[in-house]
Amino acid sequence: MTTTLDRTANRALSPGLRARLSLTPKTTLAGRLDGAWWPRSRDLAAELPALADALEGRWGRITRVLVNPGHWPVVPHKVAVTGHVLHVGWFTEQDPDKVILLSYTTGRCDLLVIPPETEPASAARLMTAAALPGSILTAGSLMSGEAATSRRMREARSSEDTWESEGGAGPPPQPYPTAHPAAHPVVGARMIPLPGYMRVTTWRP
Repeated sequence: MTTTLDRTANRALSPGLRARLSLTPKTTLAGRLDGAWWPRSRDLAAELPALADALEGRWGRITRVLVNPGHWPVVPHKVAVTGHVLHVGWFTEQDPDKVILLSYTTGRCDLLVIPPETEPASAARLMTAAALPGSILTAGSLMSGEAATSRRMREARSSEDTWESEGGAGPPPQPYPTAHPAAHPVVGARMIPLPGYMRVTTWRP
């Protein structure tokens, strides 16, 4: 794959579109990830301004972003965001499913990058898993696990459809168990508060 380094790109995300972001709760438990980001496209110059704005309240001013160029067709050298310029670097050794953001005040923020074309239900599961405090799972592990989960769910639906098409002969297929979603704070979605820090989230892609 050929990656283009565009050093003049300076496009802004459409006004009013907030970054789809899930962050771990503030806790002493340190995990491999600080949350997940679900961009709407693979255009870094268009997506990064909204992400930097969404993170500023908790992480301070984001000054640098590091990506693996495998998932981004164009990697700009600089991107103008609110009030400053964001420097973008790339490393082929970096986990392709992760973005690293650096801040002067808070340090480093590691986020799972959910592909833009991901189905909403799958994205919601990934958002939940990436925001679990103290999780030792890497971004690549989460993506592999979700791919397996989605495959099992498709197979279960296929088995059920076959059973129904045959008139329901024999016992119905057993559904695969699904994990109860864990609570986590979400930016860019409507949140319904529950006791403690638990939240139920309705996604608005």
